[in-house]
Amino acid sequence: MSASDTPKRSLRTPLGRVRNLGAAHSGTSDFWRQRITGVAMTLLMIPALVIIVMLLGRNQVYVAQTLSSIPVAVILLLFIFASAWHMKIGMQVVIEDYVHNEKLKLVSVMLNNFFSVAVALASTYAILKLSSGV
Repeated sequence: MSASDTPKRSLRTPLGRVRNLGAAHSGTSDFWRQRITGVAMTLLMIPALVIIVMLLGRNQVYVAQTLSSIPVAVILLLFIFASAWHMKIGMQVVIEDYVHNEKLKLVSVMLNNFFSVAVALASTYAILKLSSGV
């Protein structure tokens, strides 16, 4: 029996061999997405805070005029999307690491996804409604 006749051993799991993916192909995507959203939030935090401070104590007409500015609305919407996505990824990592019951984990991840989308949609609706002046 020569060296070429021996079966090749692998450290991959059977599912990993079927999918032909290792941890480096799928496990790092959430890591990088969370880092990217973190950087985006950091860059958007200063203008978002300046806008929010400008709106404190103002009447609805002033708020509507400020938010009707396209750059202001875009900055706030980008901050909301980055924050909601960052929150979703962070909570999913916590759930996957600390919830050991598979059914509870599945339900928790689904609820986390729904909650993150709901927060993003409600915030987007509020900004669009305020910026339209209706």
